[in-house]
Amino acid sequence: MPEFHLGSIAKKNKADLERQIGDEARFLRSWFERPRATGAVSPSGRMLARTMANYVDPALPGPVIELGPGTGPVTEALIRRGIAPERLVLIEFNPDFVKLLRRRFPTVTVVQGDAYAMRATLGDLAGQPAAAVVSSLPLLTRPEPQRNALLHEAFTLMRPDAPFVQFTYMPSSPVPLKGADFQAQPSGMVWFNLPPARVWVYRQPARDQAA
Repeated sequence: MPEFHLGSIAKKNKADLERQIGDEARFLRSWFERPRATGAVSPSGRMLARTMANYVDPALPGPVIELGPGTGPVTEALIRRGIAPERLVLIEFNPDFVKLLRRRFPTVTVVQGDAYAMRATLGDLAGQPAAAVVSSLPLLTRPEPQRNALLHEAFTLMRPDAPFVQFTYMPSSPVPLKGADFQAQPSGMVWFNLPPARVWVYRQPARDQAA
């Protein structure tokens, strides 16, 4: 392998490591300042981010809404999945993360606001039905009615066949399933994440089943 190529790989690896360390520090600081809003002390790992992104079908038309993107690991995985950056609409509460995301993903739409009031936060951006909602929100820090309300509001903003994708560190669904009027499917455990996590995918029932 040519020496210059080895050098470029080493520089890239160093840059990736520095970025990862920087993101870890930002997340930890955010957690200390806003533990209820941040919910985790580190960003999602690449394997978890990829698992979440894999549930989004790039062929489905419409925007892809991401809730609580943090420093952007899931955003990056969605782009690698084949979602054009111009289709991504991110809702982030933390103003420091908003600035970072806008710098890191200049063609992605980043909205600062409350993901638990999606329609009001998005405003005119909520016009076209979304192809998916992908969430890294710490749902378990919120009461059950608010979690249910978030999911049902997301369904009003999405295509009927679109998924709501959510990760959790807990073994059970972060949205209560008892008496649920939606379908839910968990992934296997993503062990290569710190801590290990699971992805839950929620969908509206098929129309013929709901009738």
